[in-house]
Amino acid sequence: MPSTHRSAARRRDAGPPKTGPGEKDVLLGFLDYLRDSVIAKTQGVPEPQIRTPGVTSGTNLLGLVKHLTHVERHWLLGHSISDWGATFRPEPYESADDIVLAYRETAARANEVIATCPDLATAGPRPGGRPGPAPSLRWTLTHLIEETGRHAGHADILRELIDGATGR
Repeated sequence: MPSTHRSAARRRDAGPPKTGPGEKDVLLGFLDYLRDSVIAKTQGVPEPQIRTPGVTSGTNLLGLVKHLTHVERHWLLGHSISDWGATFRPEPYESADDIVLAYRETAARANEVIATCPDLATAGPRPGGRPGPAPSLRWTLTHLIEETGRHAGHADILRELIDGATGR
């Protein structure tokens, strides 16, 4: 499904983020780096390409950002998600700017929650009101890095299919 429109937009690949020495600094540094990478893939992509599926599963750039917003709200802010599939589908009334802003605002609120936790071994917020003990903040941050990293890779491929842009 490669696009016939190609640009010469090849950015230099960025190395890993610089972080503080503490475990929380490292984990949050990598999570922020991945968040920024996902958002960067949306920059300059016009409608309707930003929400047009690039693969037969229906995955699209804007849907990935919307999904990651819900993932962070669930795991760090305690929101319930009744339909995970719907989190990948931007509604026609949701603008790209609004979805990206919601992701940025959610990340900022999540970072506030992370900052207040003195020990990564302690339980974070209970995800989505689930019964039972909440996982440790260490586990939650590691999961969010894995989830965001996986979808950042998807975003890399989708963006390249749209206009040939590569790099982080």
